[in-house]
Amino acid sequence: MIQSGGKPKVKKHIVEEWTGKIFTSLCIVLLVVTIFSMVYFVATRGLSSFFKNGINIGEVFGSTSWKPEGEPPVFGALPFIIGSFSTSILAALIAAPLGICAALLMVEIMPKFGRKYLQPTIELLAGIPSVVYGFVGLSVIVPLYRDLFPGQGLGIAAGASVLSIMILPTITSIATDALAALPSGLKEGSYALGATRWQTLYRTVLPTTMPSLLTGVVLGMARAFGEALAVQMVIGNAPHIPSSLFESTSTLTSVITLSMGNTVMGSIQNNVLWTLALILMLMTFVFVFIVRWLERRAQR
Repeated sequence: MIQSGGKPKVKKHIVEEWTGKIFTSLCIVLLVVTIFSMVYFVATRGLSSFFKNGINIGEVFGSTSWKPEGEPPVFGALPFIIGSFSTSILAALIAAPLGICAALLMVEIMPKFGRKYLQPTIELLAGIPSVVYGFVGLSVIVPLYRDLFPGQGLGIAAGASVLSIMILPTITSIATDALAALPSGLKEGSYALGATRWQTLYRTVLPTTMPSLLTGVVLGMARAFGEALAVQMVIGNAPHIPSSLFESTSTLTSVITLSMGNTVMGSIQNNVLWTLALILMLMTFVFVFIVRWLERRAQR
């Protein structure tokens, strides 16, 4: 009776286990195929401008002139590359101190207040659509910069200010998890040696968690680098290298979104836009590799 009653249960357990393995394997295969398909599609489209249309790679990465409708057409993407890096780096420089300080407040200084009020507020920022950030930046930040600084207010400074608010939840969440995972004995040992709370935070907590904190900053930069709509609304979309932070410029994402719908598939301009998309994808891979390197360093 026991054996006969146990066999169906064992058989049902084996069926459920194999069903779970097959379903998980199919999901993994689908994910891998989707990723490789996207990489292959973007790479073939992006490289066709060099191999099919004969555009010089030095012109794309070294020229500052963008005249796709000129005779002959010129496709210098250097202003867009500089614009993307400038806004992303400046946004990270603004958001990183704010996010790390907010994480220290929530974990080390005022944990009850931080967990109850500050953390939900910061996480709420992650759910706001990009168009809302762009509209707020266009209505508030741009007029403010126009009144305080020379120019129209559109430019790298306005774009970086909007992006810094957008990437703040990413940096703060990762910094909070890193600080919360720090062993309590490390801080207690610092206190036992006579260090104050600020000395403990500055000389013990921050250096120990620095790889994880940098991971959050890099992930924030990756999001800022690929953001399109919010930056497009406040940066001015001028295809030249600005001489100051308050002059109009453009980014890779903004020129792609503005021009892709006005080009014919397979044309030279369309292929060059796919080349810009390939640059964005390669930069995303670079950010991922940096994050993986920082994670290995943190585990050591």
